[in-house]
Amino acid sequence: MLVASWEDVWEDLPSQVSLQHESGAGSESKPELAASLLPGPVLRPEESIVLRVLRTDEATQIDELLEKLETGLTSSELFTALFELEMSDRVRCLPGKNYVRTL
Repeated sequence: MLVASWEDVWEDLPSQVSLQHESGAGSESKPELAASLLPGPVLRPEESIVLRVLRTDEATQIDELLEKLETGLTSSELFTALFELEMSDRVRCLPGKNYVRTL
């Protein structure tokens, strides 16, 4: 079966499993044992701001990023954050200065 999002998978779960997870009766992971999507050192505040705006399923052009973050970051802070995130493999630069968040 092809899926486009987690909702497609959720719909195909047996009703017993769905109900168990919705009611919270299933086992919950402990915060200290939870897997992190962004392993490694703590992000700088500028990098965190940029990551909050970027998506994994949609590329964002650099001009759009500048517009969205004009009150939060200067253009030099944005470029620096994008460079650092790209070097740490958290962001990927696509042709045309489009950026996408990696998993």
